[in-house]
Amino acid sequence: MTAVDVPSMVYALLLTIVLVFAVKYLSAIFQAWARRANDQDYRALAERAAAAQSEAQATMAAIQADLSKVASSLATVEKILQQV
Repeated sequence: MTAVDVPSMVYALLLTIVLVFAVKYLSAIFQAWARRANDQDYRALAERAAAAQSEAQATMAAIQADLSKVASSLATVEKILQQV
């Protein structure tokens, strides 16, 4: 090894260390960005699911009210038919 090679090797070693930490830092940034995007997607999905559930519950309440009306009408018709 010559005297010229030693500084080059030190620079290469330092550059490698800096690059490793830079890649590690960038990886953490990208992971945080992806996690945030994923969380936002799940939040939007949960909001849509809650809205759909609320809508389904309202629809079922309306159907149940209509069914009660039909049952009441049927009871009235049965009562009239029994009297005849």
